[in-house]
Amino acid sequence: MVVLVIVGILMGVVAFNAMPGERQVLQNDAQRIALLMQLARDEAIVRNRPIAFEADTDHYRFLIRDGDKWEPMSQDELLRERDFKRAPISLSISPPVAAETNPLRIVFGREPVDKPFVLTLATADTSVAVRADGIGHFTVE
Repeated sequence: MVVLVIVGILMGVVAFNAMPGERQVLQNDAQRIALLMQLARDEAIVRNRPIAFEADTDHYRFLIRDGDKWEPMSQDELLRERDFKRAPISLSISPPVAAETNPLRIVFGREPVDKPFVLTLATADTSVAVRADGIGHFTVE
């Protein structure tokens, strides 16, 4: 009987730890976005064409400038459109981009140096920030 109680308690602890919390899920999304932004920034420099990160409350994607219009990068497996794991997500950027758009858009140009920013992802209970230093480093806080 004691063994069954101990096994039951251990199973409860394992099950509780196996399910990631709200903050962990949001942090995983932010980490993925930070890595993809770094890739998009490098791609913009290599391709010599602007690439944009675009996000709304449910999903995010990357766009590439084709002449005078933005085209989704749907053929690129890494920079394809993705859903947030725990939508809806509230997004904000600091300092605000010059032309606020809905959905939020961050453009990576052909230059290796850009303005630093902080992109904040938030749910009702928690928030996580992606900090860009302007020279290609993206960190999650």
